[in-house]
Amino acid sequence: MCGIVGYIGKQNAYPILLKGLKRLEYRGYDSAGVALLNGDINVYKKQGKVTDLEDYCTGQDTTGSIGIGHTRWATHGEPSDVNAHPHVSMNGIFTIIHNGIIENYSYLKGSLEEQGYAFRSETDTEVLANLIEYIYRSQEVSAEIAVRLALSKVIGAYGLVILCSEEKDKIIAARKSSPLVIGLGENEYFLASDATPIIEYTDRVIYLDNDDVAVIKMDELVLKTTVRDDALAARVQTLDLGISEIEKNGYDHFMLKEIFEQPRAIRDTFRGRLNLEKNEIKLGGLYNVYDKLIEAKRIVILACGTSWHAGLVGEYLFEDLARVQVEVDYASEFRYRNPVICKEDIVIAISQSGETADTLAAIQLAKESGATVLGICNVVGSSISRETHAGVYTHAGPEIGVASTKAFTAQVTVLTMMAMMVARSRGLIADDRYAALLNELEAIPGKIEKILEHDDALKEIATIYKDVTNALYLGRGVSYPVALEGALKLKEISYIHAEGYPAAEMKHGPIALIDENMPVVVIATRDNSYEKIVSNVQEVKARNGVVIAIVTEGDDTIVKMADHVIAIPDTDPVLVSLLSSIPLQLIAYHIAVMRGCNVDQPRNLAKSVTVE
Repeated sequence: MCGIVGYIGKQNAYPILLKGLKRLEYRGYDSAGVALLNGDINVYKKQGKVTDLEDYCTGQDTTGSIGIGHTRWATHGEPSDVNAHPHVSMNGIFTIIHNGIIENYSYLKGSLEEQGYAFRSETDTEVLANLIEYIYRSQEVSAEIAVRLALSKVIGAYGLVILCSEEKDKIIAARKSSPLVIGLGENEYFLASDATPIIEYTDRVIYLDNDDVAVIKMDELVLKTTVRDDALAARVQTLDLGISEIEKNGYDHFMLKEIFEQPRAIRDTFRGRLNLEKNEIKLGGLYNVYDKLIEAKRIVILACGTSWHAGLVGEYLFEDLARVQVEVDYASEFRYRNPVICKEDIVIAISQSGETADTLAAIQLAKESGATVLGICNVVGSSISRETHAGVYTHAGPEIGVASTKAFTAQVTVLTMMAMMVARSRGLIADDRYAALLNELEAIPGKIEKILEHDDALKEIATIYKDVTNALYLGRGVSYPVALEGALKLKEISYIHAEGYPAAEMKHGPIALIDENMPVVVIATRDNSYEKIVSNVQEVKARNGVVIAIVTEGDDTIVKMADHVIAIPDTDPVLVSLLSSIPLQLIAYHIAVMRGCNVDQPRNLAKSVTVE
């Protein structure tokens, strides 16, 4: 959830840290802080955004070629100056920043209090700082050994970067279930919770694995684990990421940029995988498990938030095309209900970041049950890509806006290709139907570009409804998950209460809410349930409801009933979610902007949910 950045080298660390924190602020923006080592360790931290920290540091001593920085999403303790990171141990020996949760912090805190330790903050991180210091002093060991011994007593998740005032030539970093990456320069190293702050300086990186501990000096990096003293061989990777991908490039917000990037993101996701000439799809990441996927009697999809909505679309695709039973579970609930998992099952875990803690925990349970686990994620080298047996990257590019947009359509694109592959291998889809779907999928980016050309018209609709307090989204079949996703986009960035509902269920309760003040957004594209959705629109209008309808171009029925009509290009019903989701993203975006909301950093949210 939080953003971590660090630097050791010959440059002044502070500008590097500050720029890195601004790039990482989408991971948490309750407070921010830096610690700079220049003889002494100077710590500056402030509640609020990184710009508040920047203002606070004006006129302060920000020199030093070693430093660490942090931007926080609060877990233990409310957002405040005191609870902000970095945290300093009671006697000032250790200064640490932390992403994750120490689950047994209360027990550790009690033990340390018995040893005379006092605490200034409400955080679990300060407990860890004092635990490291206590071991360092009482056992008279090096800072590295103190960190490794302390972590052996910790239950939970952590990405840690640590300074020691008595060993001033090094930074110590450690990881367990919370990402950390180290960038390699010339006699300098960069640390971060993801690659976005690093790419400006180097494209050579090391992704820490679970239980790794790195001791980093200006001219040396030694990699060990919490339990083994032997040095490990570091695996250096090259980043495939450009600086322009993490800039706004003239757009007012990252979210708007990412909405408009969807044609490119979808093309990149099927590029090299979809071959019209050979009439085939190849997903190389599934090669080793493809036979199991083809033979699977049940697929379980695990995800959270927007990725869960993509999973619901995937359920429709696999069942409709490949005739395989699919269950879609919230990863956050999965392991708490004693699920039935068979060795023959295929489990598909979906996550934009590849670091979602709930999804990682569900993956572990599925693996322990003997299932074959596949991952769909957007970040190369992420935890899910390493913890699963096989998988597919989405290639959507960095998604900085907290409200996911292009990740959703890229995930649906991958699920579509997977379902089509399985259907064909099982002999359940005719050649002409398969070829038509291939061609239609290839045409989707161009059709999205046509929808984006009508952004001004969508903005006009947003202007009318920017002050509503409630909204209802309705869809049937594959459009029901789109309704859920549209409602989520509105509520998370504009703070308007919105609900997605199966259209057929409206008369079983939600129809009581209908009046002239609550807009009802209906996904009413042409498919085998079109006549039913027409009836749902009539039911809303009969109760003086306001209808915003997304229809297929050429519709001449709902056009006569709805208050506002948004026409999208015709496509195969299997693929319609890739188009119908776009107008909902834009309407939510414009409403949020008009309400003065921070679109890219909505309150109480963070991009990568790395805590359970």
